[in-house]
Amino acid sequence: MFVGHSPKKITLFFPMVYCITQQIFENFFKLKSVNKFNCSEMEIEENQGAVVAENPDIQLFGRWTLDTIDVNDMSLVDYIAVKDKHAKYLPHSAGRYQVKRFRKAQCPVVERLVCSLMMHGRNNGKKLMTMRIVKNAFEIIHLLTGENPVQILVNAIINSGPREDSTRIGRAGTVRRQAVDVSPLRRVNQAIWLLCTGAREAAFRNVKTIAECLADELINAAKGSSNSYAIKKKDELERVAKSNR
Repeated sequence: MFVGHSPKKITLFFPMVYCITQQIFENFFKLKSVNKFNCSEMEIEENQGAVVAENPDIQLFGRWTLDTIDVNDMSLVDYIAVKDKHAKYLPHSAGRYQVKRFRKAQCPVVERLVCSLMMHGRNNGKKLMTMRIVKNAFEIIHLLTGENPVQILVNAIINSGPREDSTRIGRAGTVRRQAVDVSPLRRVNQAIWLLCTGAREAAFRNVKTIAECLADELINAAKGSSNSYAIKKKDELERVAKSNR
């Protein structure tokens, strides 16, 4: 009971306070909902007016565009990773492609070439050196052909992969060779290995650098020329397989 106030005044006072507070709360929530609605309208207008940023044109080594590369062989489209999400500025993605089977098919094809050049124990881990070799080889290819060297590499891989090979059938006593079809992934693997082996053997005890030999090997393989080590080996494998059908 308030001191100096009559009970009648107090009973009138509390309903008035209740009504006023109720009104204040109602006005507050109305104002909040109006502000929220206005903010959402402004956000919608901003989103409509915003310009969607285009994906940057990723160029290998800052020079060679990858969006225009075509894989002419339908069976190898999924196994030669070269554009879209596989496009890189450098052939060094540090991906763990060996962890799961078939995951290396997602490795960018230029990086696979770089890694295959690190052959034999003394060259293991020298990735910066092999990246420099591939970069110099691409410069030479562009000077000699005037084309995108990545496209030359893709064409060389398509031409160098054997489509038919022979395998050993039978037990220890009687063994014969049987012709078999080669899977797309093995075609790509073997083509890259043959190209790197051809370049390495050509550069051994030769005044030409490994970059020049790799450029010559890729250009000849892309043309389908028999001067290429990879094309010669591919023809030999297919000829042996044909005789074992």
